[in-house]
Amino acid sequence: MLRALAAGLLVVLAACGGASGPEPPPPVRGPSASPEWWNGAVVYEIFVRSFRDSDGDGKGDLAGIVEKLDYLSTDLGVDAVWLMPIFPSPSDHGYDVTSYDAVNGDYGTMTDFATLVAACHGRGIKVVLDWIPNHTSAQHPWFLDSEANGTKRDWYVWSATNPGWSQPWDGGTTWYLHGGAWYYAVFWDQMPDLNWKNPAVDSAISDAAVRWLTPLVNSLDGVDGFRLDAVRYLVENGPGLGQEDQPGTHAALKGLAASIRAAKPDALVVGEAWADTPTIATYFGSMGTVPGGDELPLTFDFPLADAIVNGISNSTAQPIAAVLDAVAQSYPAGAGDAPFLSNHDQVRIATRLGGVVELEKLAAAILLTLQGTPFIYYGEEIGLQNGTCGSDECKRTPMAWDGTATAGFTSGTPWWPLSPGTATTNVASETGDASSLLSRYRTLIQVRKASEALSRGGTTRLPTGGNAVLAYLRTGATETVLVAHDLAPFGAGATLAVAGSAADPLLVDPGATLAPGGSSGSFTVTLPGHGSGIWRIR
Repeated sequence: MLRALAAGLLVVLAACGGASGPEPPPPVRGPSASPEWWNGAVVYEIFVRSFRDSDGDGKGDLAGIVEKLDYLSTDLGVDAVWLMPIFPSPSDHGYDVTSYDAVNGDYGTMTDFATLVAACHGRGIKVVLDWIPNHTSAQHPWFLDSEANGTKRDWYVWSATNPGWSQPWDGGTTWYLHGGAWYYAVFWDQMPDLNWKNPAVDSAISDAAVRWLTPLVNSLDGVDGFRLDAVRYLVENGPGLGQEDQPGTHAALKGLAASIRAAKPDALVVGEAWADTPTIATYFGSMGTVPGGDELPLTFDFPLADAIVNGISNSTAQPIAAVLDAVAQSYPAGAGDAPFLSNHDQVRIATRLGGVVELEKLAAAILLTLQGTPFIYYGEEIGLQNGTCGSDECKRTPMAWDGTATAGFTSGTPWWPLSPGTATTNVASETGDASSLLSRYRTLIQVRKASEALSRGGTTRLPTGGNAVLAYLRTGATETVLVAHDLAPFGAGATLAVAGSAADPLLVDPGATLAPGGSSGSFTVTLPGHGSGIWRIR
């Protein structure tokens, strides 16, 4: 009885404005100015070691990705893949690179990689590499020469005494003693920072990136862009906040981006600036010379990812609305965005949402109707759970292709234990199920790609008079699309100020309706609990 009363009260508050009073008009965000392929594309993040093992050694490889390209292109419908580091490395994660010009032997050869690129391009899929400009492995030949006082001594950051700086995020150490001197490594002693104040480092990293953009083996195509790791930390000028977001860092990124554009003008460049919205906004650079920005035309929207999870978990649209408004106010006009739900450094969203498929479907609907270039973390589309530990490995467990003992990932022993629930949470079991999370992702991607407004349009968030409903218009040159989501579990409604006479449904959950309102220029939307509706406005 109390549950029913609460449900009714929620609907009334949503329809009548609750206790908060009228909401002022939210800021409007125009479309991205970039004309390139990646503007509005759907990108799929892959940890190669965990995606598909082709040879039975328990480790995913490049040939394994080739085996699953039909799934990515035809079944799921993504436009590009971002491959986490594929370079030689002494670690499982690969962010401590020992060469920028080779492929990790666990994954295959350069010929295998060229085959993958050609196979992707043959299916209309672009290939984006994870690029690590801030640091190398302590086993990289550059650092071995530097620690031996060789010609590359100044390629890393050394001090005769310990400056005693702490990591700017949690107070851990950043200086390490070796051979009577101290070297700087903001993340880990085995990943020493490169000295970006040295022009030779700038040239070496830029030149290496360009080599991957140009033809690889047997004149096959190069890659189509880069995800730039840890971009806030390239240049450091002192302790504390002097280790992040420095003017020299922005200058270095502009130079790197210019080199990439010169080699391949339409290359995707997306940066990991894990920060608040105003700080992220500083990484686009100038809009005057390059549409979308001459520094990083795309940056991952970490605040929005957190807001989506928090909003769904707490049955309120307010956190998401607040970030959308902050982005509209802070990002320069014409800037892009890279929304996502979770990535390789975070507990998977399926686990954060308690494995509730209804909530995961809602998260997918929000992500794939947002402005920008959405990124999907492998396995997210089937509800892959986190592993049973707190380490990074448990955020990067093997992909579940079927319900067998090794989840169809390998014919051998997986390099890391499977996540819980793969017997039922897998591609095979969800493929033929119209009600599955995988089917939801497929449909949303299809709807997005068929709509100019959803893929490339701007955003006008709509006041809803309550906390339950998140609504916005996506407006392109040729169409306007209305999107509405109910963040609450009981069903809600709202009157939305939208100019139009009728609407055509693009995707509506059972029970979702849209009708002209009682006054001119408005529609009344009704949504089921945790449901969504997408309509083209006429």
